[in-house]
Order: sequence, then C-alpha cells, then structure tokens
Amino acid sequence: MNDGTLIRKSLFRKKTRAILLILSIMTAFLIFGLLGSFSRVFTGGADSAAADRLVTVNSINFTLSMPYAYYERISAIEGVQSVVHNVWFGGYYQQPTQFIQAFASNIDQYFVVYDELEAREGSLEDTLARRDCVAIGRALADQYDFTLGQRFPLTSNIWQRTDGTFTWEVDVCMIFEAETGPTNYMIIDYEYFNEARSFGRDEIGWMTLRTGNSELNDAVSQRIDTMFANSRAETETTTEAAFNAAFVEQFGNIALIVTLAVGAAFTTILMIVGTTMVMAGNERRRDVAVMKTLGFSAPRIFGHVIGETVLLCLIGGLLGLGLAAGLIFVASEALAGSFPGLAMPTDIVLTSLAIMLAFGVVTGLAPALNAMRLNIVDGLSKD
Repeated sequence: MNDGTLIRKSLFRKKTRAILLILSIMTAFLIFGLLGSFSRVFTGGADSAAADRLVTVNSINFTLSMPYAYYERISAIEGVQSVVHNVWFGGYYQQPTQFIQAFASNIDQYFVVYDELEAREGSLEDTLARRDCVAIGRALADQYDFTLGQRFPLTSNIWQRTDGTFTWEVDVCMIFEAETGPTNYMIIDYEYFNEARSFGRDEIGWMTLRTGNSELNDAVSQRIDTMFANSRAETETTTEAAFNAAFVEQFGNIALIVTLAVGAAFTTILMIVGTTMVMAGNERRRDVAVMKTLGFSAPRIFGHVIGETVLLCLIGGLLGLGLAAGLIFVASEALAGSFPGLAMPTDIVLTSLAIMLAFGVVTGLAPALNAMRLNIVDGLSKD
C-alpha cells in the first residue's frame, strides 16, 4: 500500500465525517466562486476604461441633467479631442420585464470617443442616414434576437412623448462588438429622441470625452469644472474609471461584501475543519503509534496528516468551484443582457487552488505536529 492510498483510506476512515467536511468546504468555495465572478462583472467597467477618457456630470448628482449648450462649450476647450453627450433612455422591449439599457447620443461622436467599438453588421453610415436608426451591441442583440433591419417599438419608462405615448419606433441599422468591455446596450439618435419628448428638451445627462493623453486629464477636468462654476448646473469631471467605480458603489461596496462574506465562510469552516482534524488525530493515536513501531518516520507521518487535510480541501474546494462554474455558465446564458461577460475568471480559479492548499496546510498543521511528536509508548497505552 503506497502513501497515496494510505492517505485516502485514512481520510475516509469515517465516511460520514469526511463527507460532511467536504460539503462544508464545498460550500465555502461555491460562495467564493459565485461572488468573485459576479464581482468581476460589476468592476469590469473600471477595468476596461480608457486612461484618457473623462466623464462630466452634474456635480449634485449624475442623475440630474445639464443644458445642451454645455456640450458645445466643452467641445471647444483646449485639450478636448472628442466628446459625446448622452441621456439615459430607460427603455424596454415589448414588456417592462424585458429591460433595455439605451442611451440617446450623438451617434457619430459616440464611436469616435469609444473607438474600441466596431460595426459587425450594418455600418455607421447606414445608422446616421436616418434618425430612427439605432446601433445595438452584440450582447443585447443576442439576448432579444434582434437582427439587422428589424423595426420594433422601444418604450421608455421615463420619457413621455408630446403625443402622450412612451414609445419610439426604431430600426436596427448596426450591430457592434468590442474586444473588451460590455456590449449589452443600445444607442439611439439624440435628435430623434429630443424632438419628441414632452419634457427635459435640450437637456443632456452626461458627457464622455477623450483628451488623447492621460497626462492632460487633470488640466482638462479643471478647465471644464471651472468654466461652469457658480452656474445653475455646476459640473464634476472625473476619469471614466473613477466614474464607473462610483456608479458600482451605488449598489454597495462589492469588494467589501465579497471579502466579508467569503472571509466569514472560510473562518467558520477553518475552525470546524481544524477542530475536527485535531479530534480525529486524538482518536488515531494508537494507529500512529503502530505506524511508528512499523518503521514510519516522524516526517513521513507528518506528511501523511498534512496530505490528508490537503486532499480533503482539494476535494471539497474543487467540487465547490466546479459547481460555481456550472451555475455561472447557466446564469451567463440567462443574464447575458444584464451581466455581459459573466464567466469564471482564471485568476479566481488560481486563487481558489492556492487557498485550498493553504487551507489544507493550516488545518492539518496542529494534528500533524501532534502525530509527529507522539511517543510510541504513550500512543499504545492510550485506552
């Protein structure tokens, strides 16, 4: 019987206890995998932000609007290479539960500021040819099976038209993709939207601009905010990464939530597994003494006990991580529009493996030291 077989048989010496410990560890890594994957989606906007891209919003709150005239004045500021203005449309398709993330923008400039976006079906020229054309991201198109040339009603739960309705008829004139970043949204023509809305006309929600050089960001931000100081709608200009991070923090400190949830799970399970392994070690004092009598060296016995806890953690951890990956895969299909790019990140897998190994060593260290130091006479005399 080799060492590997001996470690495995020792682990499952009491099957019920081993299975319960494996389930406990599996739960911890299931939570870690799920929360880590969803956290990465929430923070992905900050990760994919361009270094030279700035966002200007109302200084009171980014949900408050600014006059359209701000766009023209910002366009003329030194250091501003390109700028796009946006209004949150708040749309849905067919029924309110089929939410669509839609922005009303000057579409021509949108694809200049976000130059990582590329047309895969249709073209920008086709989209600019008619006001009722929209550009749709690949993730959103796949979610609702939108096709090039399709005409459909886009309804807003915010904006009412002058005719009393809430619906704009639009045509899909372009489907775009991006190598990095989300594509779960739609862009509609600002003029088409603005001329029909019954309130807030000639107002914009936020502006995104490029400086062409991240070293100019601070100077350009200061120029913009100084220009509109003491106006009826003062501005606040920050980097795109900072703006995206602030937006995510509306839903809570995701990183802190993940850390606390996972930390609590691991701390609890660490105590359970550690205590159980110490108890199991005490139960096997006679077995250890017999092994030493048969010629097993103290370092070899130490390695057996550590190997047992590491194997326990690997079995439970891999089961939990595998279950999390399966659930993430299912969720990524159902939530493609809301959580684009949802997947199990490689660094989560690697971090999990490192934690499993460390977890196994830490929980096995005390019983392994006790077994290594056990005196044969004391072990054999144990009732």
